[in-house]
Amino acid sequence: MIHVIAIITAKPGQRAAILEHYRGNVAAVRAEQGCIEYGAVVDADDALPFQTAWGTDTFVVVEKWESMAALKAHAVAPHMAAYGAKTKELIATRVIHIMQPD
Repeated sequence: MIHVIAIITAKPGQRAAILEHYRGNVAAVRAEQGCIEYGAVVDADDALPFQTAWGTDTFVVVEKWESMAALKAHAVAPHMAAYGAKTKELIATRVIHIMQPD
């Protein structure tokens, strides 16, 4: 299994716009062969005192894929290219971590 943590930081005030495009793409991603999990999360309200918050411009996408081949196919899917085109100018930074079980 392949795990992906994508940390997306929007340009100031643009997180909601990116998340709107993201939500419009979720069904297509979850329908992809090999997709186990695909969901966006933001900082929890009233979290524990040791939380390190990402802030109001950042969200994290948590993904699980059956294989690296499935993830590679996801990366080049037409709906992902369309999502990227819609959000490119709204994103300040994007950091992707791809991991596998030890």
